[in-house]
Amino acid sequence: MSTVTAIAGDNSALAFDVERIRQDFPILKQQVYGKPLVYLDSGASAQKPQAVIDAMTAGMDTYYANVHRGVHAMSQRSTEAYEEARTKIASFLNARSTNEIVFTRNATEGINLVANSYGRTFLQAGDEIIISHMEHHANIVPWQLLRDNLGIVLRVVPVDDDGNLDMAAYADMLGPKTKLVGMTHVSNSLGTIVAIKDVIRMAHDAGAVVLVDGCQAVPHTAVDVQDLDADFYVFAPHKLYGPTGVGVLYGKEDILNDMPPWQGGGDMIMSVSFDKTTYQKAPLRFEAGTPPIVEAIGLGAAIDYVSAIGMENIAAHEEGLLHYATDRLSRIEGLRIIGQAQEKAAIVSFVLDCAHPHDIGTIVDRGGVAIRTGHHCAQPVMDRYGVAATARASFGLYNTRDEVDVLADAIDAVREMFA
Repeated sequence: MSTVTAIAGDNSALAFDVERIRQDFPILKQQVYGKPLVYLDSGASAQKPQAVIDAMTAGMDTYYANVHRGVHAMSQRSTEAYEEARTKIASFLNARSTNEIVFTRNATEGINLVANSYGRTFLQAGDEIIISHMEHHANIVPWQLLRDNLGIVLRVVPVDDDGNLDMAAYADMLGPKTKLVGMTHVSNSLGTIVAIKDVIRMAHDAGAVVLVDGCQAVPHTAVDVQDLDADFYVFAPHKLYGPTGVGVLYGKEDILNDMPPWQGGGDMIMSVSFDKTTYQKAPLRFEAGTPPIVEAIGLGAAIDYVSAIGMENIAAHEEGLLHYATDRLSRIEGLRIIGQAQEKAAIVSFVLDCAHPHDIGTIVDRGGVAIRTGHHCAQPVMDRYGVAATARASFGLYNTRDEVDVLADAIDAVREMFA
């Protein structure tokens, strides 16, 4: 019996059997340098359960064809599976309609879509966009490009020494010139969980729209876009145990339909002549060309998988891992955790006084432990804490406390090597 079938519909804590869940991920069965793989880099890209692999393979094996344009059976079946994935996403995020779900290449493209379509249409010189100091480059650079082209003003909310967003400073920044707030839900480099509902409410009170980068939130907790009242919300399926090559942009339907297309081509049009082109309504007006068909199908399977387990069960499991890892690593001499916010997701970034993060990553890798090292596409965060880089362990639903112990032992080995 598969893990999903065994626990579907059961939301009790007893339903979460991590050892059984691990059996659903074929890649976790392998060894690296003769050691069992300990994969602690889900924040960069999570591994895929067999259910996702099988769904994508079946799509290519049995009914693959281009979508929306064909009347033959294969095209109809492929279209049905592709649009079913959109329906699953809408339900997963509690969107009002499937018309609010736009498929992109990745979350970065979703942010760029909003910057180039909404931003270039509704913003002008002197308008202000607010972001935070802990943003991923994907939620910094598109707004800088818009600033350089339109003359808007980009303002940055600071974070304190523990990685908490300075809400008082944010409140002071909001004003009549604020037109858009772009904010992470969970920091990829610090693990900070932002009080995003408060951020959105305050922005709306000031008359601004809000884009939320949910890449690090969606894999760890239930997200309800209606409850948050987000205007835009993006996430990366490959961090939700789905495939790369596809991203999701949620947008309120009335806002999306007021935005012009960002890219032109097939499928986003109603009619084309050399004199004039008319466009589809959202979401198709933002999906020019052949979409990520198989990838969307894989995402649908990933949503089925985590939904059957229960996001509340995943969150509880990962919270336990976070507390255990924080305590275990904090006891290592010379190790300093970067980011100790009051509310955190299962991400632990750290530095070691005797070794560069890249050396840490290389050495623990020889013990079969995969962690991320570097600036994590968040260089301003590194500057804020006076470090060039950190080592980052990011946990997923398949990780265990035993794996935390393996990581800690591997770090001890690094200390011994550089002692």
